[in-house]
Amino acid sequence: MNYKMLGRFISMILAIETASMIPALLISLFCRERRPVIGFLVAMAAAGVTAAILYLLTRGAGTDFYAREGMVCVGVSWLALCLFGCLPFVVSGAIPNFIDALFETVSGFTTTGSTIVPSPSSLPKGILYWRSFSHWLGGMGVLVFLLALVPVSGRNEGYTLHILRAESSGPSVGKLVPKMRQTATVLYLTYIALTVLNFIFLLCGGMSPFDSVCTAFGTAGTGGFGTRDTSIMEFSPYIQIVCTVFMFLFGINFSMYYLILLRRVRSVFKDEELRFYVLTVFGSAGLIVWNLLRNNVYGVGDSIRHAFFQVVSIITTTGFSTANFENDWPAFSQAILLILMAVGACAGSTGGGLKCSRVIMLFKIMKRNIGEVMHPQKVKTVRLSGKPVPEKILANTNAYFAAYILLMVGSFFLVSIDSFMLGSPFGFTENSTAVLSCFNNIGPGSARSDRRPTSRSSGSSRSAC
Repeated sequence: MNYKMLGRFISMILAIETASMIPALLISLFCRERRPVIGFLVAMAAAGVTAAILYLLTRGAGTDFYAREGMVCVGVSWLALCLFGCLPFVVSGAIPNFIDALFETVSGFTTTGSTIVPSPSSLPKGILYWRSFSHWLGGMGVLVFLLALVPVSGRNEGYTLHILRAESSGPSVGKLVPKMRQTATVLYLTYIALTVLNFIFLLCGGMSPFDSVCTAFGTAGTGGFGTRDTSIMEFSPYIQIVCTVFMFLFGINFSMYYLILLRRVRSVFKDEELRFYVLTVFGSAGLIVWNLLRNNVYGVGDSIRHAFFQVVSIITTTGFSTANFENDWPAFSQAILLILMAVGACAGSTGGGLKCSRVIMLFKIMKRNIGEVMHPQKVKTVRLSGKPVPEKILANTNAYFAAYILLMVGSFFLVSIDSFMLGSPFGFTENSTAVLSCFNNIGPGSARSDRRPTSRSSGSSRSAC
């Protein structure tokens, strides 16, 4: 293990986090929020000093860097980000309990969006900004941001692929351009451009600049932290439609936008994952619209708006809310949203979940296995978008799905201990949806009206997981 190179990366990550707190500090200074100012200064000093010490101790780090180092680097970097990122909450007193503050920070950086804050609108502006910005920084991945900033050349160029592979949640990682740093730069420029465009459209709808920035951060990172206690409910239909469109766009593989810039539109339309994603969104929303109209929940216009918003919000794992779907919607519509929680968005997007490409491959693997039982002598290759998928990726997909199920079951068991041993009011439905929601980085859960948690999140449909 190349510990010096690991320490060097952690120092650079903490330096980026320190710089990222500056806008939140300036907002707190402008709003004359004394305690948040102290909180950010303490956090920046702690992260900055630690980064400086690590940088000095890791001078002359070797260039040997492999997949093992890449995985450890990503894991430790996220831990360091969250540990130092929660300090402004604790020191400012916005979330005085360290465990609660760590939960909120982890939820932000992982773009889960579950929260223990009873009323987000009561938080100081600087804290509220930092809470939302954690979504944006974690959405694309701070290590991808690091690869886009840090110049890499010569023998050091090899480790960038290991970092990007460990950071990516998709089944495979490839280069958009010959150099990995250029690939990271293309990804982040696209990310920034879509975020700015989202911000402009929100401003045009009459949303305040502060709310527009925070909402754009939550939409881009597909995280869902809101500035209001009711998430997006109290905003106009125009704002809700804008959020729907941009949540959908951020759920698409970012390489598709690069292909569009290269005018390779035909390749975009041939992408099997994109077609699956679009059909799933429109098919699910159509079924929910039919179900809502059949049960006279809303009129035609509201049914279409709420159905598309919630479907896109759930499948992209954003978690914004415009409706109290766990109490007001029929069971059939809730079941569709529950399935979409696991499906997730496209690989190479900021969304979570299993990813559409994995779902497609799992179905194709199952189909091939059934075919091999029926025709043992027949050899069939699994293809995605017309290209053969290597057997190693198929094996990794099977292993990932097995680990996914085991971790889901184990997490559900651990959460259920709280109900059994400590007398928690939550039952099977609440525990299972909370685990599914948090595990897939979504946020919304299910809590019956007679079993509301004492603290709720930025959306009325969220549970404090």
